[in-house]
Amino acid sequence: MLRKTVVVAGATGDLGTRVAHALVHKGADVRAIVRRESSAASRQRLVALGIAVIDSAYDAGSLKAACEGASCVVSALNGLEEVILGQQGALLDAAVAAGVPRFIPSDFSLDYTRTITGENRNMDLRRRFRRRLDAAPVRATSILNGAFSTVLTEDAPILLPRVRRVLYCGNADQKLNFTTKDDAADYTADAALDDDAPRDLRISGGTASPLELAFIASDLSGRHYRPLRAGGLRRLSLVIGLARTLAPSPGAVFPVWQGMQYLRDMMSGRGELTRLDNERYGKVNWTDIRSMISGVV
Repeated sequence: MLRKTVVVAGATGDLGTRVAHALVHKGADVRAIVRRESSAASRQRLVALGIAVIDSAYDAGSLKAACEGASCVVSALNGLEEVILGQQGALLDAAVAAGVPRFIPSDFSLDYTRTITGENRNMDLRRRFRRRLDAAPVRATSILNGAFSTVLTEDAPILLPRVRRVLYCGNADQKLNFTTKDDAADYTADAALDDDAPRDLRISGGTASPLELAFIASDLSGRHYRPLRAGGLRRLSLVIGLARTLAPSPGAVFPVWQGMQYLRDMMSGRGELTRLDNERYGKVNWTDIRSMISGVV
């Protein structure tokens, strides 16, 4: 049986490196599309894994050459319109021109198909690219994984160990989805090698409400954690508008107000993953919420 060739864009980034590594581990031949300004160290890490590194300025010629003969293209590109619509769009055009049958876009998020247009800038970019992807003659699969586990303890954060609180807005019983980057990458590699993968795959390493998060943190630490309500969703929307006015940060991928937009989609339940595909590839070693927060509380 011939080994499949998978092209990974954004392979020098955090998630992209993990996806490329997982693909190699599963027996795929991997080509990494790397920007010419990428560091020598990041290139060497990929080469050490046996990955073919291909330089590209995201021009049509170099991208098409990189995609020739591949069975799937995986995008782990991270950025705003210039990247998600521009560079990823050029990558899609190249994949189609090279006859690649499958494409996995850089979605890796909560279920943006259920959220409201105009309320989350980064989800709106994914929505716009989705329309373009669905119109292309290629089979698409999006991986929707809720929030990365770093939102629990680093990026937002929701868990506040210093004051033993779990921050939330709205309803303390609202279920929230979290997945580690390693688990998302491992599952993405399986999907990239699956010729019959559906349009959307929804996964969550751990799902818990703010109340349940407080219980887990209390049980792990032996100290009492409580949910801390920062107001309703309407108040959160007002704060988002104020933050965006005072600190617009138009070139930042994840400014403070963007993080709050993401939290609003989580806390409202609109981005909740209501049906999970965790079992599709037989993966059993999911990192659960206890493990995600065990070193923090």
